[in-house]
Amino acid sequence: MIDPNTLSLPDNASTFTRLRVATRCLQVLQHDPANPTCGQLLNICLDGNVYASLVQQLQRSEEGRRILSERPSLQARDLDLAALERLPEGTLGHGVARYYRDNKISPFDTTLELKNDIDYIGKRYRETHDLLHVLTGYATDVVGEMELQAYALGNLGIRTAVLILAFGTLGHLKTPQAGVGRSEYLRRLWAAYRRGRASQQFLGVRFEHHWETPVATLSARLCAPAARMN
Repeated sequence: MIDPNTLSLPDNASTFTRLRVATRCLQVLQHDPANPTCGQLLNICLDGNVYASLVQQLQRSEEGRRILSERPSLQARDLDLAALERLPEGTLGHGVARYYRDNKISPFDTTLELKNDIDYIGKRYRETHDLLHVLTGYATDVVGEMELQAYALGNLGIRTAVLILAFGTLGHLKTPQAGVGRSEYLRRLWAAYRRGRASQQFLGVRFEHHWETPVATLSARLCAPAARMN
């Protein structure tokens, strides 16, 4: 059994090292899907170059530079869900708090050391996952999760999303989810991907400043309209 606490990615790691560490992370995640260290480390192994490109994009704007400098956090220890739920119904803060309560889950958390901006963006991507469910309207069932992965792929080019989509799609084509046929499933993923490509890049948004903003307002600003499904 691999001890996740012994896993790390050296600076300037080679492709071989990244694949080796990613493989070991996957072995841990097979038995412990919610492991915060391996989930984060897997993303960094596969998407280090993507995150580096996103860091460069953020450095081109004042708000992006401020995010990289101040490193705001949406981890469990930084969120007061009780206070957020007291905000008016329909606001982002209220919606996020209710999302966690209704789905009986907790906010993202990790013990992984942040050695640079690339590590931070990897963490930021992971911790915005649940918030994106609220903004995009994608459900938390299997199909909704795959739609959100397709959205993230279109929006950021995340390679980990490709891996997740590949496994999820193979599973769905073999055993379709109730009520969602194979052709509808593929149409929904393609629509989510195109929606992500057409939407504003979300990692440059300081969501912590928008808890009192209506979800509908923020979604209209950041997310392209969802395609109509026939």
